[in-house]
Amino acid sequence: MFAESLAGLVQRPGRSVLTMLGTVLGVGAFVAVLGLTSTAAGQISASFNVLRATTVTVDDETPESSEPPAVHFPADSDERITRLNGVVAAGVWWSVPLHSPRVGTQPLPPSDSRSTGVTVFAASPGALAAIEPTLQTGTLYNQFHQRRGEPVCVLGSGAARVLGITRLDNQPVVFINDTAYTVVGIISDARRKPEALMGAMLPTTTALKAFGPPNDQPAEMVIRTRIGAAHLIARQAPLALLPEHPDLLNAAAPPDPHALRDAVNTSLSGLFLLLAAICLVIGALGIANTTLVAILERTGEIGLRRSLGARPRHIAAQFLTESTVLGTLGGLIGTAIGVCTVVAVALAQHWTAVVDPLTVLPAPLVGSVVGLLAGLYPALRAARIEPLEALRQ
Repeated sequence: MFAESLAGLVQRPGRSVLTMLGTVLGVGAFVAVLGLTSTAAGQISASFNVLRATTVTVDDETPESSEPPAVHFPADSDERITRLNGVVAAGVWWSVPLHSPRVGTQPLPPSDSRSTGVTVFAASPGALAAIEPTLQTGTLYNQFHQRRGEPVCVLGSGAARVLGITRLDNQPVVFINDTAYTVVGIISDARRKPEALMGAMLPTTTALKAFGPPNDQPAEMVIRTRIGAAHLIARQAPLALLPEHPDLLNAAAPPDPHALRDAVNTSLSGLFLLLAAICLVIGALGIANTTLVAILERTGEIGLRRSLGARPRHIAAQFLTESTVLGTLGGLIGTAIGVCTVVAVALAQHWTAVVDPLTVLPAPLVGSVVGLLAGLYPALRAARIEPLEALRQ
């Protein structure tokens, strides 16, 4: 039966190749999307975990009814936290309470309500270091500016572009509600607090003196830790900052990196597995359609076999074998193409290719099952053809 099926396939090589193409594409897509999902999820979770696993935030739990609003972080918060073992950088950060700030390169009258979209933030020097900024030009303000409450600021690249500031050699200033602040630096990126790219950052002492404490959103501390120290620092930070009232501060430790990775893998795998299943269904429909057309064209051959003694089960078995062989060959070729695709994309992106053996090894078997199921109806239809009617045609 296997030899007869191969003979039938070899007699029409063009049709066999086109029929097999559906399974090749389906299984290839199945292997490729699952491999690329695992590879991409590995890269995403690796970078995501490193960033999240080294970030601790401490929120100011100021009661909403407190009057006047206050910042519960002590003045030496940066120094207290950086003395803890495992801390790389830490600082206090909040959004300056200005609902419609007038921000520009020249003083604007109070009646001018135009918004530039630039947000004003208060950030200690430690907070600037903790967000891991990429300096585009200039420098960051330091403890000297912090202690003296100097009128200086650091701009994000988006804010600098809106304000038309591209160079600092002419010592440009930014006016915030008629007060001039010298721009000492421009950052082009920030791993933490990306909203800083559309903002102007002032030293916290300068912001408190000019605009008062935050009343819309409470202040928070951003802490950058070494890998593995985040949960310990989250437990120690409130006590180190306010040993007499640690309940006024809430430290948020990063979630479990394994849970994050599993969540990313599950989400991506579920989406792409659905796409791969759709590809397999399309391939199965292609095999079923082509096999059905082949049966109609080989009606005379079926009638001749029946007249020579072949029974309906023999005819059904022959066409089932042909479709299964096509599915198996398509599965093998598709698996090879899928693996090569994953490796090629990983090399192009400088990633580490992740190919699960549980995905690759059963893939040819998936092609066989697809071919078997796709040929089931055409084979049963061929088995019901009567010899006399077939020979008459």
